[in-house]
Amino acid sequence: MSELFDAVDALLASRATLPPPAERKRLRSAHGLTIDEVAGALKVRRATVSGWESGKTEPRPPERDAYARLLDKLAELYPATPAPATETAPAPDAPVPATFTGAVPAPAEPQPTEPISSAGVVSEPVKPQVPAADLVDAPAAAPRPESTTRPSTSRRPSARKAAAANTPAGGTDPRFENGPLAVVDVEDGQVLAYCVGGLVLDVPAKSLPSLVEWTLREAKLGQPKLSGPGRPADPLLVLTQAALERYGLPVTLTAEEKDAGRIPEGHKVIKQLTRAEWKLTKRGFGPWARIYRPAKGSDRQCVQLCIPSWNALDPRFWDHAAELPPAELTRVLGTYATRVMTPRGSTAVTSLELMTALHPPTHAVRDEETGALRQADTKTPGSLGSDPVDCAPPEAPNGHPVLNDLNLPRFHVRGPSEMLFEESYDWARPMTDAECTLRFLVGLDVNMAFGAGANGLTVGLGEPTHVMNPVFDPKLPGSWLVDLSHVDLNRVKAGKEWVELDGSLLPSPFTPKGDRPTGPAWYATPTVAYAQELGYDVAPTEAYVRYDNGRYLDGWYTRLRDAYLATMADIGVTTDLSPEDFLTAMDGYKSRDPELGIVITAIKATAKGGVGKLRERPRGEGWRTGERWRALDRPTWRPDIRAAVISRTRINLHRKIVKHAAFTGQYPIAVLSDCVVYAANGESPLDVLPYRDGKPLPGGFKLGVNPGLVKHEGTQTVLWGEEVRERFNAPDLNLARSIKDGTVSTADNGE
Repeated sequence: MSELFDAVDALLASRATLPPPAERKRLRSAHGLTIDEVAGALKVRRATVSGWESGKTEPRPPERDAYARLLDKLAELYPATPAPATETAPAPDAPVPATFTGAVPAPAEPQPTEPISSAGVVSEPVKPQVPAADLVDAPAAAPRPESTTRPSTSRRPSARKAAAANTPAGGTDPRFENGPLAVVDVEDGQVLAYCVGGLVLDVPAKSLPSLVEWTLREAKLGQPKLSGPGRPADPLLVLTQAALERYGLPVTLTAEEKDAGRIPEGHKVIKQLTRAEWKLTKRGFGPWARIYRPAKGSDRQCVQLCIPSWNALDPRFWDHAAELPPAELTRVLGTYATRVMTPRGSTAVTSLELMTALHPPTHAVRDEETGALRQADTKTPGSLGSDPVDCAPPEAPNGHPVLNDLNLPRFHVRGPSEMLFEESYDWARPMTDAECTLRFLVGLDVNMAFGAGANGLTVGLGEPTHVMNPVFDPKLPGSWLVDLSHVDLNRVKAGKEWVELDGSLLPSPFTPKGDRPTGPAWYATPTVAYAQELGYDVAPTEAYVRYDNGRYLDGWYTRLRDAYLATMADIGVTTDLSPEDFLTAMDGYKSRDPELGIVITAIKATAKGGVGKLRERPRGEGWRTGERWRALDRPTWRPDIRAAVISRTRINLHRKIVKHAAFTGQYPIAVLSDCVVYAANGESPLDVLPYRDGKPLPGGFKLGVNPGLVKHEGTQTVLWGEEVRERFNAPDLNLARSIKDGTVSTADNGE
């Protein structure tokens, strides 16, 4: 009889009802699942799931029943929202009616997290931010009084308004119809809020507490959530110096306040907020202050402030944005917010917040007994979860408490066999006699190199597992102790063919300084995999691997890539240009629209700074070696992910260098992070790159605006290079550092 029942069940499963293909994709995306994750769970190929979502194919038993079950569960969590029967929401740049009434939902209160104003770079990231996860994303509505709007006072023609590109997931939301942020200024005694699209609102608030109330009840500011389980972004107010004076705040911070990162707790404005029952996060009232009230039910009440004159917009990453007039500043920040996300602090902080917003650590489920929504007991698939995890000992920077149990001698310096050291290139060599006879040094720079390195990269999502004498698996993220000193760059595989090279003119792919390793060392998975790709066997003796893994950074990369390409296209640099036209379009491109030039700088800083902040070091705070520091308490403190991204970025560059050398016989003079310098007889990259009939060398360098392609970094003469090295008595001085403008400096400009 049981066999008959099984046959009946199989017959029913073969006719399991499935939603339309578009709804299948919506449900998967709403839960933050990737096609790979669904394919893995159902034990089918990625292309199979893609075919189901496009409608090209239909699932068959036994996968059909399991797929139907998955979609049914997702449909319970994310029911389809019917389209409004009457009016449609205005387009991002559409004018708002002169008067409006209705209900504005008050956002819910955040976890008391700590947005930081300082910025981070890959080599030395900065202050921490603990990302907040919120279960509620659709707060209840409350009556709102009438408010009037005035025509924009900006003199900027409408064609130069911030264009909506790569709009947030969720589309136009009537709760946030005035955009993600406003710049608050005072003109002729009247407080004005400059919004995205040229809209200017009259602000009746007389004090900072009332300004916060007005923002939540009337301003209709904010941004829809970026993923299904996530939450909307809180409204951002940018206060000009005139607004600071109006609301009783200092125009600039004293030296003591700058060191503390906040104004004193006894300041009169903070007392006003306290009397009005508003709270500040633990970081206090600083350049990126967050003001909130504890949540009541589903109501979220939180407003973030950005104060440019307190150095909220660090010029290393925002150029001269802090000096712009209100309308122009609104365009810059509004374009960034629309295409990336509403800023939550420095570009590095915002980068981590973007990762978390795209993969929220928690999600809601319906309680089977009560029918009410509650927080799930497990983390959201594909996320890092809500709790931090300790790194493996070789992944830990010096001073990390995980090293306390190793009983290392005092002042012991860990070597490559004890510490994972995946960093960007800083390598150079003396020029050969033949290179000295050439006239120019041409620098090539990889666009958004760290973003491109993150694209498609499988990284660990959970805790490491210690394994002895493992068999290397190039698909398994982790840290591996292995001897790669036998890899000989004089003879390597480039694709399927073995090629003969001059290894003395190449940097080693395994060390940041380009030195050939001398024994066992710790490497991230992409580095060890590249040794195999070059044609050599690898035999690790130890590893820390992460079986819980996924392509966590794919959405983050895609968001930043689309923002970058859309903004570059606005300036006239598009993806369809020929090499010659691309070089012409890139010549002085930021000067065509300086405000969008600022946005481009900020987007690139977001990509680079987020990678650096994954391994943030302690910043004062009375920290001592062996103690925990603040950044360790957030799930996005992940030095293993940082190492994997940097490893893959460095390997991607080395692969191109090898392809170029094998085909042209040209070798780099210097490499610095994502910049490579070659000697040539002409000043243009086209005098270096082997284009044939407009087509580049497959697998080599290619000119273009896309991340991973290259642009012209700068050209100097060979005589300049030799003179600089002679002046500093440094035959190995890295000329890539100065190739852009010829100025010899070790300063980091944040690029």
